[in-house]
This record gives sequence, C-alpha cells and structure tokens, in this order.
Amino acid sequence: MKNDPQLDDLRVFCLVTRRSSFVAAAEELGASPAFVSKRLRILEETLGVKLLHRSTRRVAITEDGERVYRWAQRILADVDHLVDEVSEISQNPRGLIRISSSFGFGRHHVAPALSTLAGRYPQLEIRFDVFDKLVDLAAEGIDLDIRIGNEIAPQLIARKLAANRRILCAAPAYLARRGVPKSLEELASHDCLPIKERDHPFGLWRLAGPAGDETVKVTGPLSSNHGEIVHQWALAGHGIMLRSLWDVGRELEDGKLIQVLPDYRQEADIWAVYPARLSSSAKLRVCVEFFEQYFGEGRF
Repeated sequence: MKNDPQLDDLRVFCLVTRRSSFVAAAEELGASPAFVSKRLRILEETLGVKLLHRSTRRVAITEDGERVYRWAQRILADVDHLVDEVSEISQNPRGLIRISSSFGFGRHHVAPALSTLAGRYPQLEIRFDVFDKLVDLAAEGIDLDIRIGNEIAPQLIARKLAANRRILCAAPAYLARRGVPKSLEELASHDCLPIKERDHPFGLWRLAGPAGDETVKVTGPLSSNHGEIVHQWALAGHGIMLRSLWDVGRELEDGKLIQVLPDYRQEADIWAVYPARLSSSAKLRVCVEFFEQYFGEGRF
C-alpha cells in the first residue's frame, strides 16, 4: 500500500510549477535546489508518476503533472480554508501570508506596519517582498499587495486604505538657479527627474489640473528606476520630481522642498489589492482590516 503524499511536498510541487524553476522555488522557500529536487522525487515516487520534465534551462510539467497540480491546488486550498475557519473561531489567525509592496513605500511604511501586525498576531507567518514593478499576484503566489495608484486591474479586488496624491516639487537651490515654472508647458525646458517605478510611465507625467487631465513629456540629465534615488537628487538641487505626499510631506513642511505648479496633482491613493475575496481567508481579512486601521489613522 502506497503512502499518502505529504502536504508540504504538494506545496513544493505547486511552487516549482508556478515558478517553472527549481532555483526560484528554492529561493522562495529559503532552501537549497537539492532539497526541492529531493522532495519532488519523493512525491513522484509516492504517486508513481513523473510530474516534471527537467532540463538544465527549464522545468516543464507533464500531462500527469497537470492533473496532480489541479488536485494539489484544491487540496491545499481546502486545508488553508480549514485552518482559516478554526483560526477565525479562536480569533487567532495563523499560517503563511505573502504580502508585497513597492520599494520606497514598502520600506518606510509597510515594513513598520508589519512589525506591529506580527506582534499582534504571533502565529501569522509573514513573507514580505518588494518589487519595482506591478506583479501578477496569482502567478507569484502573493496574497496581498499594498499598492499606490488608482489604476487597478478589474480581475483584482481592492480596498482603499488612505488618500494620497503625487505633486511636483524641487529644492529651493534648484528653483533659485533655474526659476519656478509658471505653466505645465514650461516643464519641458526644466531639468526633471523621471522615474520608472511600478505603474509610472517613464518620462510621461499625467496630471489633473484646472482644465482636467493633461500629459507632459519630461526629460533631464538624471533618471532612475528607484524613487529614493530620485528623492535624493531632488534634495540635492538637481531638478523637479513627481512624488507622493507620503514621501515628501515632512520636507515640504521643513522647507527642504517646495511644491511647484500646486494646481496640478496626480491622484495616487493607497490600496490593499488581493486576488481572492476576504471571506475566503481569515488571515487575509485580518491583514486587510489591520492595514485599513493602520493607514487610516492620519499618518500622511
């Protein structure tokens, strides 16, 4: 009589299948590729089928593997729901939840929030990843994305956590040297600091103003894919940047930065975005409600 497959081995198999890579799966698990390969081999021996075609460059799922993958997803989802139901009754959510955000906001605001969350619910296992681009939540296995920006794909579910907007600002030294722009068109002749970060179209600023939405193409000698770098350049007097109030509010108050063209802004609220309804997961519901309270306390 064959042994039953282990849940952990099914999780490893699903992760390898999603990532199409033993190395990527191992990195996500914090294990070695050899460990991942061993667990997959044990699962294949237990089930008596070949699940994956392995080569030096890629991993491809077999026909039997496709069938096992569908069943494994259902089994693991049922187990997660079982744990969630028990957790919900005890008001003590437990288990792994994967949360993501952008580099700057994730570092300065989401990470401290997660420290508080972990202290409140010690049986939650939180995996936090930051990205410089929007990610496919389902493909990456992300349960919750804390996101800035109001363009959200229709297949995702979102809850607004706090209001936010991006504004144009620069250091006093830059404005003293180059002058203060009086119109949106004048930005084309200024040194601007374009950034490629998640949902930002590079070098193209879409702003809401007195005449409605307008778009301006900006250029400058410095650009980056990292918001904190652009922030540093702006403080050093290198140009005008478009940044969120959560990021520049204190420096505006201190006079280290000055808002320019205050009639123009880019709405970019803070959202909790997730691929499944809150009713499907107690730990997801608890996390979203926590962030809603945390960011709703006038932090920006």
